[in-house]
Amino acid sequence: MTELTPRPVARSVDELLDRATSRVPMVAADSKSGATFERVEIDGERYVLKHVSLDDDWIARAMGDVGTSTVRVWSSGLLDLVPDCIDHTYAGAALEGSRGAVLMRDVGSLLVPEGETPVSEDDHVAFLDHLAALHAAFWGWNDDVGLTPFSNRFFLFSPWMIACEQARGFPQPVPVIARDGWERLSNLSPGVAAILEPLCLDPSPVVAGLEATPPTLVHGDSKMGNLGRHPDGRTILIDWALPGQSVGGMELAHYLALNRARIPEGFTPEMTIAEYRAALERRGIDTGAWWERQLGLSLLGIMVLLGWEKALGPPEDLAWWEQRVLEGADLLA
Repeated sequence: MTELTPRPVARSVDELLDRATSRVPMVAADSKSGATFERVEIDGERYVLKHVSLDDDWIARAMGDVGTSTVRVWSSGLLDLVPDCIDHTYAGAALEGSRGAVLMRDVGSLLVPEGETPVSEDDHVAFLDHLAALHAAFWGWNDDVGLTPFSNRFFLFSPWMIACEQARGFPQPVPVIARDGWERLSNLSPGVAAILEPLCLDPSPVVAGLEATPPTLVHGDSKMGNLGRHPDGRTILIDWALPGQSVGGMELAHYLALNRARIPEGFTPEMTIAEYRAALERRGIDTGAWWERQLGLSLLGIMVLLGWEKALGPPEDLAWWEQRVLEGADLLA
């Protein structure tokens, strides 16, 4: 891989925004972390500024992100190596002690609209193709810049996180929803819950299994709220809050799990999986030796994170994921 060229980081938000002519607080409708945002205008251009800290952001706390990965993915120069088919939108960053901020070009009008309307088939296929392009560009990459550790990802909705947030009085609603979802899963699907519960406390079997397959850089949160398209066909991929070393199968599983209602009608999960695999193959990645194991463990792994969310959704969706948990457990055995 090309040698990284570090990017400068401002020593304060004031330094980062020294040419700003307007700063207005904003509410990011799709943000669930507790991070705060501003709309900023600099030299006539519109930007969004995201503030990140352990005090404000429960996701950062859950992931143990004391090094503000969302800033480091910029400062390391990694984003400069993202394929041209993806617009990461970053324009700068600041770091003041443990508090970080990232400046992103305002592309709100080009993002996937809120709601549950499915995206077009062209958009869906392009998103999968360009995620595969990202993973292929960083194929075999091992994190040497200090982003989100792979194992930490599996604690995002763990009992450890819920207990921590409960002790803080549940300042954000999502941990409460996750707690209730895990309880509902144990009632709806006790057999699946019995598989997932010990892995939520100690995901090391899943981590070890996936670490034996090819690694890459992932964005980490490929929900539709973070995706969009430019008129020239490039994919917009915003909010790099969870970047780091992982496996492509986990990014694909995350996309499948959180975008259920937005995937075009008639496009089955199996078709989505096949599109992503074909996109890797087109870029010279031979998937034959490791694909089935990585995919199976990734689908199990994403249920370690998001099994609670499936318990709150349609029964037919939960049924599909229940089968993936059973298959993944067989791979561990």
